[in-house]
Amino acid sequence: MSNASYAAAGVDTAAGDLAVSLMKAAVSQTHGPEVLGGFGGFAGLYDVSFLTSYRRPLLATSTDGVGTKVAIAQAIDKHDTIGQDLVGMVVDDIVVVGARPLFMTDYIACGKVVPERIADIVAGIARACSETGTALVGGETAEHPGLLGPDDYDVAGAATGVVEADQVLGAERVKAGDVVIALASSGLHSNGYSLVRHILAQRGIGYTDTSAELGGVVGEVLLTPTRLYTGPLLSVLADPELAGAVHSLSHVTGGGIAANLARVLPLGAWVEVDRSTWSPSPVFRVLSDMAGSSLESSEGTWNLGVGMFAVVAADSASSVIARLASDGIPAWVAGRVSTVAHDLSGFEQGAKGVNGGAVRLVGGYAG
Repeated sequence: MSNASYAAAGVDTAAGDLAVSLMKAAVSQTHGPEVLGGFGGFAGLYDVSFLTSYRRPLLATSTDGVGTKVAIAQAIDKHDTIGQDLVGMVVDDIVVVGARPLFMTDYIACGKVVPERIADIVAGIARACSETGTALVGGETAEHPGLLGPDDYDVAGAATGVVEADQVLGAERVKAGDVVIALASSGLHSNGYSLVRHILAQRGIGYTDTSAELGGVVGEVLLTPTRLYTGPLLSVLADPELAGAVHSLSHVTGGGIAANLARVLPLGAWVEVDRSTWSPSPVFRVLSDMAGSSLESSEGTWNLGVGMFAVVAADSASSVIARLASDGIPAWVAGRVSTVAHDLSGFEQGAKGVNGGAVRLVGGYAG
């Protein structure tokens, strides 16, 4: 097939080349000496010679997208933050097992390649990769005319990290008496946007409308980027004074608060998360009010202000919280692990195929 006929079919290879040119500088800034072969190869190369210093290195991998949050970016033509959401969804899953992310690749499918738009998306990915110490070693932009509209796109990514086998975090490390620390989210992050969009549509509210309740343009507020936890958590894990303090981590994404925490607790353990220890940010309250529902009813959909949980040794909890605060992550004690026999009615027990512990939220949210 000739280039002319390919263009007639809706694929603009020249636009794709321009997009690559525009993103090159941002991507290259994520490359350290471990990245070989420069930019634009068929495959990214990453030197892992340093793994010889590990006793038993385990590779950790994760893949994800950002869901229908992209629909809001498209609606208000703002694309420079969605990349951070992608990195957060992928890389912050890797740190949950105690792994340090090494490199990441991305995939953007679109109806039409608009070079500046693609460059904005990738620049956001690259900035977040730099912040989390992750090399962006490759990616793909695919034009799907006829399948996606000219302004439609979706993003996905995959990352790889490494952790010593004897330092893997998980439920097996958790003990009775451990403290559950909640790490504040920046807002909705990248989950529950189908519900958000449904609520706004029901109220006839547009993304370009200004809302005094939300504190700005609706779409811009909803595009608040996902908070990145990897760097601060790796600092905690690397601190000799906190060695062994963190037993498990839970990234609060799809499935909500209780279910995600239950995944990183051992069978037989339970936690009551105290709602009164935090106040969900206005975006959650306003959306709940618009829907005519309670905050409690959305606990399985939205993070409600908690983006990550850390289950830590009780005598180290205050030090972990202080360390996170010094890195800009507000954190607080939200519960305690128990293995005492207990009626588990109303508890969430395990999730996503994991037969883990039990969690329920108790009390009322702080005002």
